[in-house]
Amino acid sequence: MIPIGAAPAPPPIVALDRVSRTYAMDGVRVEALRDVSLAVAPGEFVAIIGPSGSGKSTMMNIIGCLDRPSAGAYRLAGMPVAELSDDGLARLRSRTIGFVFQSYNLLPRTTALENVATPLLYQGVGRRERTKRATAALERLGLGDRLHHEPNQLSGGQQQRVAVARAIVTDPALILADEPTGNLDTASGRDVLAVLRELHSTGRTIVLITHNAEVATAATRQVHIRDGQLTDGWMAA
Repeated sequence: MIPIGAAPAPPPIVALDRVSRTYAMDGVRVEALRDVSLAVAPGEFVAIIGPSGSGKSTMMNIIGCLDRPSAGAYRLAGMPVAELSDDGLARLRSRTIGFVFQSYNLLPRTTALENVATPLLYQGVGRRERTKRATAALERLGLGDRLHHEPNQLSGGQQQRVAVARAIVTDPALILADEPTGNLDTASGRDVLAVLRELHSTGRTIVLITHNAEVATAATRQVHIRDGQLTDGWMAA
């Protein structure tokens, strides 16, 4: 019961309610997710951890609005995803989620500044404001001296920092990081996780997808998945 005069709690950023995802592969039904329920509150840092083939990539795709459930309901920032057209889903995704991928997904032959500013271009932000916000995001990530470097002029750790800057430049409700340390050496991986922890400390909501139990400890809550279902604890591959 909410006390009189108290503001109601904000809705979860991520709310999966008995979500399943089934694929047809060569005439065979594959249940990638089975009856998964999960809520991520604003300001949480949650790791979804599981071995290869566990369903965590499918779960990431659904959370990121890159795929739709076969059954169950998903609300992103309070919005029922099933009610949206593909265009509406794309708009919600671009406005609400900042993605960080294992392979960085930076535009080649394009400067760090231009890479980070690109999501703002798609949102119709003017050139001067794009440059200002992208510069601020890169400086926050310690890349103020790399604004005009292209990806092939940056180390793997620096490229991933550019990717994180691109993820936060639109001020999204959720940062969705898919194996963000997977292509990095140990030291660079620790640096990227430290950046995510720092962002969380400022109130950012982060969902981290990983197969690595050590990486998952960066989060404040761990959710384990195996065979398409959430489990009570880590089970090694």
